[in-house]
Amino acid sequence: MEVGLAHPDQAPWPELATRAVTETTRLQRLVEALLLLARSDDDTLLRQHEHVDLATLARAAVDGAPARVPVELDAAENIRVTGDPDQLTRLIRNLLDNADRYAERTIEVTLTTDGPATAVIRVADDGPGIPPADRERVFDRFVRLEAARTRHAGESTGTGLGLSIARDIVTAHGGTISVTSTVRQRDGQERGATFTVRLPVHGPPWETA
Repeated sequence: MEVGLAHPDQAPWPELATRAVTETTRLQRLVEALLLLARSDDDTLLRQHEHVDLATLARAAVDGAPARVPVELDAAENIRVTGDPDQLTRLIRNLLDNADRYAERTIEVTLTTDGPATAVIRVADDGPGIPPADRERVFDRFVRLEAARTRHAGESTGTGLGLSIARDIVTAHGGTISVTSTVRQRDGQERGATFTVRLPVHGPPWETA
């Protein structure tokens, strides 16, 4: 932009404007992420405590997320948790963004229960996967892996905050998050990454609020 202002008659203004919009959007997302982390540190991340239907929320998150590859959703109905619907939506979208960055052909999102008291959200991609040694570190702030998963993503790699925010949201809701490989191939190599979120349900599953 400074070069363009110094030589206004020669500057490719449409191209510069496009770059400016792209960078402004990226910076806006970064500021929003940093503000969320600050709220998490202050234990003020959750501003609402409502009974949330996870199937409805998951469908809205999937429908509203721009995806590079198809997203398949398999959601059991009438699974409710108590929490902040905005942050739960952000949780799913962050996991979808991460999966979309690395997936090769498809992303699978499933919503089930594990016993009467636990809701389970899984987001699986078929990309390069995450080495076992890095599966805890990916949730640390500003971490971007230097292994094949990052190289596969190329220039689409993010700031290293999405998974950290996802973990903070899950923790604030009294849940857990973990990552495993999606499949093990015949040659023993593991492929893909599956993020599993476990949240306490609101009363027994399928109970109306």
